[in-house]
Amino acid sequence: MSSTHSFPGKGPDQHKRVTVKHNPGFLEKLGDTAGGTVLGVGLFFLSIYILFTNEGRALQTASSLDEGLSQVVSLGPYPYLDVQNNQRLVHLSAKLHTVQPLHDPNYRVVVQAVKLRRQVEMYQWVESRESRDYQENGETKTETTYSYNTEWKSELINSRNFDKEIGHQNPSAMAVESVTVVAPAVQAGPFVLSKGLVDQINKFQTLSLRDFPRSLLDPFLSIHDDYFYHTQFPLRPEVGDVRVRFSFAGLSGEDTPLGPAQTVSIVAMQRGEQLVSFKTKSGDVLEILYEEDLSAEEVFAKQQQLNSLKTWGLRAAGWAAHVRQHPAGHTHPSHAGGLDSLRQGPGVRRPEDLRPVRLLLAVSRRHSGGLALLPPAGGGGSGCSGGASSVLGPRRNASQEGCMTVVLMSAAAWASFSVKTDLSTAG
Repeated sequence: MSSTHSFPGKGPDQHKRVTVKHNPGFLEKLGDTAGGTVLGVGLFFLSIYILFTNEGRALQTASSLDEGLSQVVSLGPYPYLDVQNNQRLVHLSAKLHTVQPLHDPNYRVVVQAVKLRRQVEMYQWVESRESRDYQENGETKTETTYSYNTEWKSELINSRNFDKEIGHQNPSAMAVESVTVVAPAVQAGPFVLSKGLVDQINKFQTLSLRDFPRSLLDPFLSIHDDYFYHTQFPLRPEVGDVRVRFSFAGLSGEDTPLGPAQTVSIVAMQRGEQLVSFKTKSGDVLEILYEEDLSAEEVFAKQQQLNSLKTWGLRAAGWAAHVRQHPAGHTHPSHAGGLDSLRQGPGVRRPEDLRPVRLLLAVSRRHSGGLALLPPAGGGGSGCSGGASSVLGPRRNASQEGCMTVVLMSAAAWASFSVKTDLSTAG
């Protein structure tokens, strides 16, 4: 049970609300403990699932990139349409080209580019809150301070969700909507790009209104810092006022005031006059575009780096999913003395139940010499053993490294889960 009290804050657009939380009874504590245990078990298995699926994805992506690099045909500095390359994986670097410019008739903006984005912002009330817990008269109290300020926001803020809506109402809709316009046909050299390639052209640059003569722009709008303002006083906006900014990606004109056409590097399959996705034997799809001049080797090197970053990011996410079940440093007071006190404390597992910890220690001690965790089936080199070469040896491959990572992190997760479960039980 809880009760709430409200009173004004220090600022003019600020107030505080105090919530009193009564001490939970036995059944409430029991329910919280059971819920935490179920959540912890669920997060543990989720972390294992993330680790295993991530290693499989990483290996498949690496194999696909190796396959692509071995088959790609570079079209050279002056790419041309060659029927002999039909249905083959090709690489080229060329300038973007579109037939017609993109324009927004409402603001008289015209740009020769692949994409033109109109971003709308409205001046709105924004609620912020800060909370703190404290003890008073044997009760736990939470003091929340609500503050209200006005800001330019691109998303619509629903003031009905404010703690205090009176005096802080926002409009229910924007007078102008944000939108991104894409050129219907985009070319790089003699080839027409697929939608998947066009979707990767996303290096947006703010459109400088100083590059446009004022006579070509809407005279009924105010202009300040590359924004169109739907108000006569841009420096003194009111709630509900709207401003609009434009940005573009992929310049595609021969001679434009904004600069030369954008050079892109592409790896995709040639199908007639089109560049489309290429499916590898590993099951992945290669359809790569970079907004810079790169060789085929540089393109695949960048993709390998992205694969590595994603792999380690998901490994960290899998570990974090497990760690969240029991915050770091949250131990029972009786177990504050480290591992020795854990062994002597109540409810701690027997030494034979700490095999995952011993496994990690054995791996660290034998890292230099290598360690085969699983015996090869039928005497062959399957599983994580890696056959003649050890998993941690100098000749390990991507599959062995991924398998080893799963085993080590799974063992560490189970060891941590076991110890934390005992701490919770002892507490």
